[in-house]
Amino acid sequence: MKLSSVLLILAATTAGCATTQALHVESSAAAIRSAEEHGAPTYPQASLHLQLAKEELKAATDLNTAGDEDEAKSLLLRAEADAELAVALSRAEAEKAEAMAAVERVRQLRAENPYAPGGAK
Repeated sequence: MKLSSVLLILAATTAGCATTQALHVESSAAAIRSAEEHGAPTYPQASLHLQLAKEELKAATDLNTAGDEDEAKSLLLRAEADAELAVALSRAEAEKAEAMAAVERVRQLRAENPYAPGGAK
């Protein structure tokens, strides 16, 4: 009876680890997709972290296949963090470009309007 209980607990724990590992893989992959959707490949710094995330996800998959689940989990967490950083960098760069375009538009409007402060007279 004790042996069957131990085996049942061991099977449940193993299944739980596999499920946890799958969740980490899915979470990392989703973060990478999000970075790509936010334009990370467009911006050099964001692109670098996106590439790191992809490499870490691949390495984690290889480690998990080789049986090194702890190292794989660590790499999956790093992949997710790098992908999230790529998203943040992409957003920052996009917002910076948008702000610069707004400033340029204000300059153009001032130049066209002789009554605006700093406008042509």
